[in-house]
Amino acid sequence: MKIVVQKFGGTSVSTEENRQQVINKVKNAIKEGYSPVLVVSAMGRKGQPYATDTLLSLIDDKFKNTNKLAKDLLMCCGEIISSVVMSDDLYNAGIDAVPLTGGQAGILTDNNFNEATCIDVKPKKIFDLVSQGRVPVVTGFQGVTENGYLTTLGRGGSDTTASILGVALKAEAIEIYTDVDGIMTADPRVVENANLIDVISYYEVFQLAEKGATVIHPKAVEVAMEGNIPILIKNTMSDCKGTLINNFGDKSNDRMMTGITSQKNRIQVSITAAENQGNSKYKNVLDLLAANKISLDLINIFPSEQIFTVNQADKETLENVLNSANLKYILIENCSKVAVIGSKMKGIPGVMAKIIKALSDNNIEVLQTADSHMTIWCLVHSKDEKEAINVLHKTFKL
Repeated sequence: MKIVVQKFGGTSVSTEENRQQVINKVKNAIKEGYSPVLVVSAMGRKGQPYATDTLLSLIDDKFKNTNKLAKDLLMCCGEIISSVVMSDDLYNAGIDAVPLTGGQAGILTDNNFNEATCIDVKPKKIFDLVSQGRVPVVTGFQGVTENGYLTTLGRGGSDTTASILGVALKAEAIEIYTDVDGIMTADPRVVENANLIDVISYYEVFQLAEKGATVIHPKAVEVAMEGNIPILIKNTMSDCKGTLINNFGDKSNDRMMTGITSQKNRIQVSITAAENQGNSKYKNVLDLLAANKISLDLINIFPSEQIFTVNQADKETLENVLNSANLKYILIENCSKVAVIGSKMKGIPGVMAKIIKALSDNNIEVLQTADSHMTIWCLVHSKDEKEAINVLHKTFKL
């Protein structure tokens, strides 16, 4: 029994025409000898009647924050509707489909409502249905506690559901269907000649997803990687071959860099020892910010200076903390973090120099840098973000 998990996003199931494309993908999988297990998101996006954000608009914000159990129950409705409607369409196309909630599919979670974590999977019901030649259509994004309460897995949860089931079922592959052809070397809205990446490693795509790319959720990549189940990112509306994600990436390609992504809304914070002489709290800045749940990035600590970035949304809290500690600081707002990612640059000298030269030659100021074994980050002014990505895309011939 060769199982393939096929996950379809909200756009893919939002209209009858789109759902026909889903049916075609299911039929093709069956024709190729696979037993498909579907995972579906809520139908459509915000503003459409069954989208999760639309459902959430029905209740008061205060109620959402104080009754997360009830919020989860409401958020589960969109996927439940989607699974039943999709099952009906499959049935009318001659495919015996069975809608299941995440809990019925065997996904058990902790009690952290709205951001639950899967603690166990009991896929017997899915195996039973598949062995009968039936197609389970599982609600993405959700599970159930040991006490029977419905939970949700957080944003990107339908991708995570697909990976959880793919690993539990020892699937041949996890197919993530969306409205793009796959993972690109850069956002095609930013770089006109961005190219489709044929094959990419878990580690590389995890970096892309973590650093701003939105095709697949990082948590889903992590789960699939732990189970060593390959992921295919494909377009519901076309027959494009898509992007294969596996352990090794593309061994046939000697290209140093794989892709470029970016994150907006960063603020650079600089705090110098000279301007804060005599203030004992200078040495405890990171602890103070952590205690106030301010997440830091691009952290550079020097004997004379501490430099890091924070999200624009944390500006008010940041200033309150630093002002209360009587610390002097400098903020540079409207920054963007550009990430260049590639597993084959490890141990190659001169990569950072090449990046800095390319940006400098195009009059793009680099405010800060950081690197790991497969990622180099550059902080630039947001006004230069698009040009920086295009310059680097061209420099590394992506």
